[in-house]
Amino acid sequence: MDKKRGRHQNPKPFIPEDNDSIASTRKRSKAAKHHQKQETMISSGISSKILKEALIQQKEIQEEAEQANPTTNAFVVAEEEAARHQQEEEDDVDDFSGFSETQTQFGDEEIDEDEEKLLEAFLSKEAGPQRTLADLIIEKIKQENANISSETQPMPKLDASLIDLYKGLGEFLSRYTAGKMPKAFKHIPSMQLWEDVLYLTKPESWSPNAMYQATRIFASNLGVKKAENFYRLVLLPRIRDDIKQNKRLHFALYQALKKSLYKPAAFNKGILFPLCKSGTCNLREAVIVGSIIQKVSIPMLHSSAALLKLAEMEYCGTTSYFIKLLLEKKYALPYRVLDAVVSHFMRFLEDTRIMPVIWHQSLLAFVQRYKNELKKEDKQNLRMLVGKQKHKLVTPEIIRELDGSRNRGEKDDPMSMTSPISVINKVIEEDRFDIPQVPMEED
Repeated sequence: MDKKRGRHQNPKPFIPEDNDSIASTRKRSKAAKHHQKQETMISSGISSKILKEALIQQKEIQEEAEQANPTTNAFVVAEEEAARHQQEEEDDVDDFSGFSETQTQFGDEEIDEDEEKLLEAFLSKEAGPQRTLADLIIEKIKQENANISSETQPMPKLDASLIDLYKGLGEFLSRYTAGKMPKAFKHIPSMQLWEDVLYLTKPESWSPNAMYQATRIFASNLGVKKAENFYRLVLLPRIRDDIKQNKRLHFALYQALKKSLYKPAAFNKGILFPLCKSGTCNLREAVIVGSIIQKVSIPMLHSSAALLKLAEMEYCGTTSYFIKLLLEKKYALPYRVLDAVVSHFMRFLEDTRIMPVIWHQSLLAFVQRYKNELKKEDKQNLRMLVGKQKHKLVTPEIIRELDGSRNRGEKDDPMSMTSPISVINKVIEEDRFDIPQVPMEED
């Protein structure tokens, strides 16, 4: 049998091939493009160390800058914050896309006709027309120049180009629906004679959407006193006219009224108090304006000041509605406010008129919320009051609440918790705290 042939082995099997010397039958590939090259990646540990070192160096540079000039650095930070806040406000205003004319308008609530007629008996018959911004400016111009004719619309003493600019702006605002507000209008709050300039734009002819935009701008950029004047002389007359003409309030004007509560003190002194003081606030107006008070949260001190002023104000019928809404917010009111509300109701002890249902409801709300914080003599006086001013449904509830309550300062049960109203009033008395005065501006 023949021997098997030995296998031929290559003595140097792993000799690398020389691509330059050995001919290849395959086509030589092209050089890789730049984006195809594989780049070496830094490990996560090294990258974290680099970031830490960079942050340390940045912190050291910032500390050196603060040590060199700390005041300048603080001003720079404050300016950046103010600029950012202002930019956000401008963006918020400029992003306005308008309200649809078919959008629901507020004021469709059913108003009891009998109750409305009963409230009309408490309205003032001698109240004059409501003052507007135009009345104020015209009166001021006539005081400066007695030769002004009453037939023509007088113009303030301003530059002619400024007058033309803002008269044209007023025409734009009368047909405004959506979009950016002109920068000339945004500059009005910063002007010294802002009321005269605003008069040139004829606010009474602005579109509802323009009134909403104007309220947003003025509520953000004016102080409390100036915002109060804008609310009282521009916004409030426009709202009352719209309710009177349409028996409802346009949705854009309702949103403007809601935005005005951004400054509670200005809202109280520019919207709520003048409305009640006018003596002509009807039930429909009270329901619409009151819905804003009901929906929006108001700081306790501003609510206390508003309740104190309404209680001391001459009664107007619908005043009871606003008092009821503020009482139902269930704030821990100071004793001074509670005593003023008791005095408010006791003014009707000898009144021979038939009190409206809302008056009895406001008294019931007061007794329900604050019955344990009333003095013993106050409860006796209130029982005497409801004995003369009776309502077949509400009066028994008031008497039941008074009979089942403890007096101010008394403890009902040793295991019961202390009333939060008592705690807050104790702190107020120790600090000799007074409710901020809310003086009314004379027209």
